[in-house]
Amino acid sequence: MNNQVSENPQVSMVPTFHELINTPFLQTVNAICWQRNLVGDFREIVSKLELRDDLTNISVDELLNLSLTDNGELARNIILEDLRLLSDAGASPSLNLIKNYERDTGLDFISTDVYSYHVDRSPVETATFLCTYYGATSDILPNDQAEQKILNPEIRLKLKQLYDGAEIGFENFLSENFFDLHYLQKPGANPYNLGLGSLWKLAVDHPGQVVLPCIHRAPIENHGEYRLLLIC
Repeated sequence: MNNQVSENPQVSMVPTFHELINTPFLQTVNAICWQRNLVGDFREIVSKLELRDDLTNISVDELLNLSLTDNGELARNIILEDLRLLSDAGASPSLNLIKNYERDTGLDFISTDVYSYHVDRSPVETATFLCTYYGATSDILPNDQAEQKILNPEIRLKLKQLYDGAEIGFENFLSENFFDLHYLQKPGANPYNLGLGSLWKLAVDHPGQVVLPCIHRAPIENHGEYRLLLIC
């Protein structure tokens, strides 16, 4: 865990899963962390899982069918318990083995893949939960240290050149293509790494949200190393 995170005014630390679920986002806080130092051999689990695609969803049955050492068993039990806790809380968690995410190669002046700083959007009240058990870990960025890409004059001009329609529909075009969800890191910005093992709740953009959505990005994967990520 990066110690800077605990000093970040956008982050609230909690000691239990119950508090993670029930602590609301308020004022500047749009990221809540159940901080943990996990035991167990998550690397062993990663080494024994089958990567079928660059991003492979791992089922509970696949986890249960692994033959593991005692330390691997400890790690598996933690993952299974996290899946159970989130499911019981009404979420739909997914366990992913990740070689890499798909890259956005459509436009050379704006990226909209998950390696770009972005916020999540939902039409209903929800939050994004994530925990990295193994591999490279995600970053968040304070909202005042980011600029929405569509507000950057150079990018906005190129988007207007790309857009083929009436001016009144331009903002809808930006939203429909998810351009408005992505951000640039301002000069001198200080991103914070979420670290391994802790379970995070991040604010998303939805009509009932009282705080700004949490700006985050997926990390570039470490060479030759897969990631094991729980997300919902």
